[in-house]
Amino acid sequence: MTERENIAQGRLFTDMTEGLPEERMRGKELMTAFNGTLPSDMEKRLQLARQMFRKTGDLFWIEPPLYIAYGSHISIGENFYANCNLTIIDDWEVDIGNNVLFGPNITISTTGHPLDPEKRREGKMYAFKVVIEDDVWIGGGAIINPGVTIGRGAVIGAGSVVTRDIPATVIAVGNPCRVLRPIGPEDKVYYYKERKFSDL
Repeated sequence: MTERENIAQGRLFTDMTEGLPEERMRGKELMTAFNGTLPSDMEKRLQLARQMFRKTGDLFWIEPPLYIAYGSHISIGENFYANCNLTIIDDWEVDIGNNVLFGPNITISTTGHPLDPEKRREGKMYAFKVVIEDDVWIGGGAIINPGVTIGRGAVIGAGSVVTRDIPATVIAVGNPCRVLRPIGPEDKVYYYKERKFSDL
C-alpha cells in the first residue's frame, strides 16, 4: 500500500515520501504569503487562499495569521469566517460547511500518534477526516480532534476540546466537550443571557 492509501484508510503512515513534503512546502509558502498580506490586500488574500485550499466558496474571510500543514486537504463552504490564529493540521481531509463561524485561536487536527512511545519513535502517525457541517459556530480557543464531525447548527463553547462527534443543533462545552442542551425556542427570543432580540 502507498502512504497516501494508508492516510486515506486511517492506517499508520509516514509523510516523507510520495511528494508529500513538496505538497506541504507549497502549502506553507502560500500560507506565508497569505499571512504577509496587508489588511488592504483583500483580493490578493482571497486569491492566495483559493490556491492554498482544495475548495472554497465564493464568499469567505480568514483573518491572518493562518497555520496549515498542507492546505490542499481543506474545503470551506460559502459565507465562512475565521478569526485570527486558525490552525488546521490537514494531513487528511477537513470539510467545513456553509455559514460557519470560527472564533480566534481554533485548532483542528486530523492527525494523531500512537500512545506507545516505541511506536512514536518510528515516526508513524494516523489521520482521520474532520467535518464541520453547515451553520456551526465554534468559540475561541476550541480544539477539534481527529475524526470528529460537528453537526449542523451546533455551537461549541469557547475553550472546548472536542474528542467525539457532536450532534446537530446543540450547545456543547467543556473538556472533554459534552452536550449542554439543545438549541430551542428560547434562543429565538434571547441573543445573550437576558438580552432579547425584541429590545434591539
